[in-house]
Amino acid sequence: MARILVVDDEPKMTALVCTELEEADHTVETATDPRVALDLVHRHAFDVVITDLSMPGVSGMDVMHAALETGATDVIIMTAHGTVETAVEALKAGAADYLLKPFALDELTMLVAKLVKQRKTAALKTHFESEAASQLDTELIGRSSAAERLRKMIGQVAKSEATVLLTGKSGTGKELAAKLIHDLSPRARQPFIAINCAALTETLLESELFGHEKGAFTGAVARKQGRFELADSGTIFLDEIGEMPAPMQTKLLRVLEERTLVRVGGVDQIAVDVRVVAATNRDLKAEIGKGSFREDLFYRLNVFPIELPPLAQRDRDVIEIAEHLLTRARWPHLPLAADVRELLVRYDWPGNIRELRNLLERAMILAGGEPLTVEEFDLQTDTAPLPPGSGGGLEQTEKQMILAALAATDGNKTEAARKLHISRRRLYSRMKVHGIDP
Repeated sequence: MARILVVDDEPKMTALVCTELEEADHTVETATDPRVALDLVHRHAFDVVITDLSMPGVSGMDVMHAALETGATDVIIMTAHGTVETAVEALKAGAADYLLKPFALDELTMLVAKLVKQRKTAALKTHFESEAASQLDTELIGRSSAAERLRKMIGQVAKSEATVLLTGKSGTGKELAAKLIHDLSPRARQPFIAINCAALTETLLESELFGHEKGAFTGAVARKQGRFELADSGTIFLDEIGEMPAPMQTKLLRVLEERTLVRVGGVDQIAVDVRVVAATNRDLKAEIGKGSFREDLFYRLNVFPIELPPLAQRDRDVIEIAEHLLTRARWPHLPLAADVRELLVRYDWPGNIRELRNLLERAMILAGGEPLTVEEFDLQTDTAPLPPGSGGGLEQTEKQMILAALAATDGNKTEAARKLHISRRRLYSRMKVHGIDP
């Protein structure tokens, strides 16, 4: 259980305490000479040091200070009634607790058990926070200033109980951000429950969120707990909150304000302890202006807003994210070729990280196990220069760009496609559309 040092100049006392603690499965060393105790503290690591306060030559305070200098020890002071004030001073100096002699041995055993449990909890917390911080760096890929800001905000808010509103375009990773907030929070070992508010009708959404009683509606053959109850003590993620119907917004607001809910068809108030993280790709302030989103609900959700940047604002991160996704898919051909890297960086990614992930999955299938080339990517970038005198609309401009690229490469389709930053397959397709002779 724990490694313990017992220090007292009374041999009978050390023997009694030693026997009691060994019966509780602790490993115990004793010292009746405080100078020996000082040597033991400097040479060995102890979880708990139990020392008498008044001893000849070296005091219990000296033993305590030596033990605390190791930085990994709890100290319990044993003292008589006449030295209680000194024991209180010891508490102020860092002792975990003190016991007045004579004391019941089981009282000491329970105190030691409490300290050991606290040490284990603290160690687990430190280990978990370290793992969570590592996960933040691993999952939220990128070294751009936008990625750094996002990591900082998630790390800061995760430790609190604040409600978080995640905004940003589709595919920017809002659910990942919500999961990271939960995993870095004190609620991390409790449930993380997600629900897409746009995926259900109003009736089904109410039942999913708040649960229902048996017979509440046709098909309700048994009582069902809702997502809020399932997330009790943990986190609920309300995705696409901007799509929630107005009547449901009212009911949700009441739950957020009162921290209680009533199941559909029920009458009992059920208390819930849930942290809320919501997400939307809509401009909720604009929706408030239109009358489609409640202003009071917005302010209830918008306690700590985080806007996730689009991938176009994270061009430094595109290759790192792409190679991370390929690594997770166990793709053997990394790093990516220079021309593929250039193509991915030049593209503006309107579908954000979701589009990148889907594109890479498609490219791996087309590559058939061979290294990825630009041929597997059907991307159109806007980086090729327009030929002089181009005009007449988008279609005519594209035709002129293709003709100019073919002329500049003496008809070499591969070189022309590379110059246009599109695949050769895409080039042939557009040449056919424009009636250009292959």
